[in-house]
Amino acid sequence: MKTPIVQFGTSRFLQAHADLFISEALAVGQAVGLITVVQTTGAAERSARLPALADPNGFPVRIRGLVDGVPQDSEVRVRSVVRALSTAANWDSVVRVCVEEAEILISNTGDAGYQIPADDLSNVPSKSFPGKLLLLLRARFEAGGRALTILPCELVPRNGEVLSRLMAELARARYPADTGFHNWLSNAIVWANSLVDRIVSEPIEPAGAIAEPYALWAIEAQPGLAVPCRHPAVKVVADLTPYEKLKLHILNLGHTVLADIWLAEQRDAGETVRELLTDARIRGILLSIYEEEVIPAFARMGLGTEAKNYVAETLERFDNPFLNHRLSDIAGNHAEKIRRRIGGLRAWSGATSTPQLSAIEQRNGQ
Repeated sequence: MKTPIVQFGTSRFLQAHADLFISEALAVGQAVGLITVVQTTGAAERSARLPALADPNGFPVRIRGLVDGVPQDSEVRVRSVVRALSTAANWDSVVRVCVEEAEILISNTGDAGYQIPADDLSNVPSKSFPGKLLLLLRARFEAGGRALTILPCELVPRNGEVLSRLMAELARARYPADTGFHNWLSNAIVWANSLVDRIVSEPIEPAGAIAEPYALWAIEAQPGLAVPCRHPAVKVVADLTPYEKLKLHILNLGHTVLADIWLAEQRDAGETVRELLTDARIRGILLSIYEEEVIPAFARMGLGTEAKNYVAETLERFDNPFLNHRLSDIAGNHAEKIRRRIGGLRAWSGATSTPQLSAIEQRNGQ
């Protein structure tokens, strides 16, 4: 069975996001086809997940949360994945699928997904995801070079453009004289910028996940773009910037503010976002930052109404009575998150009156 969608990454996020959307779209004839999932690391615990992902009976995704203040708790079976491979154990099969079947490649390889070891260009397959992707695209080029859409879902601003530049650099390093290949990467591949937004708080073993009702996959339009499905959560938009800024500087910024309080006050190691916000003092701090510093910054950029509405949605998501979103999971790479989420808000909007956010930066040496 052919799979026009190839997905790099086996995370619970993708299971409750792209895999779920495509499964629901397939049921009503609104998806381009089925999925081959590819594990790009050699992690043993993730290898054990592969058979369950491709189970013909599907895997469960449980949707739990508030919708307009009303609790929702339901379960769906995801049946869009029909093949699951590993680059460590099934490299030849991965090459064949990417050359012969793929029309759309999706990736979500984590925060370090674009990092490349110094010796990566000498390995087959390469150690890094970009190195592996380069070899797969090279094989496709040598087999005739059919066009392809690549949809990165990593949480990197303008992720398609970033990945395109990275792949061009790798191609010049590994195949320095092959200008035909370099031109093909630039002209035959659609490198899509996309933004994903859904809190997926817990796995269901061996495959499956628990997620909130809110979901968004925003994809920036461009000539030649192919999208994997039509679905209410999938939006093809003229400009991704407003969606990126709302998520980064409201939802993600709110998480960082709460993580900073949790760290500074040395609170319980297992405390969740929901539990933290039952403290009226802490909830008041977050609301004050949103109302006095964040929404005015968005208003400077002509997005005041959008920001106000997104804050309301975000607070409902934080109050989800079912999701156990632990502060310990959010607090990793804290300094970098402050730089991008708080410092980035001021740099983008030009806002200068942000005393509460500035205090967080100063407390963390920024």
